[in-house]
Amino acid sequence: MTKIIGLTGGIGSGKTTIAKYFQSFGIPVYIADEEAKKVMQSVEILKTIKKEFGSAVFDTDVLNREKLAQIVFTEPLKLEKLNTIVHPAVKKHFEEWLLQQTKVPFIIYEAAILFESGRHKDCDLIITVTAPIESRIERVMARDKTTRDLVLKRINSQWTDKQRIERSDFVIQNSSFETAKREADKILKILKIA
Repeated sequence: MTKIIGLTGGIGSGKTTIAKYFQSFGIPVYIADEEAKKVMQSVEILKTIKKEFGSAVFDTDVLNREKLAQIVFTEPLKLEKLNTIVHPAVKKHFEEWLLQQTKVPFIIYEAAILFESGRHKDCDLIITVTAPIESRIERVMARDKTTRDLVLKRINSQWTDKQRIERSDFVIQNSSFETAKREADKILKILKIA
């Protein structure tokens, strides 16, 4: 049976970069955040979001993810509500995707909130990616064209590195991509033996 290797880390830690590095070896990788963005475009999900958050988070009929993020990352209950709308749909999509991955010994399931969502329970092993907090803030500000304050709110809505590390089998310190690649290579050797 195909093993599920969870890959997680706080926002801006570089976990997607590491996921894509694993993918470069032909390992099937499921990037939950990217799939969630696609799932959020479905008519049914959009309808539920509009009902729950109002038309203020839409520009005409297009979901404005930035407006939605400003709400959910300042109000924890709203974030919880959004997660109850999106997570079941992503879980179903992942399960359908996993059914197609029968010829490989393992896949990588990459998710920022692997522990917070309870998805870690479905994983055979877990890898956490860490990075210095200032690097994370700078990466997210540049990537999302957002403010330091909003990045900190998102960081504070997630588990800490310490919480994730305590529950992980492997840790990749991503202070530089070269270091992270070396650590990823060591993990790959172990996974191929296991």
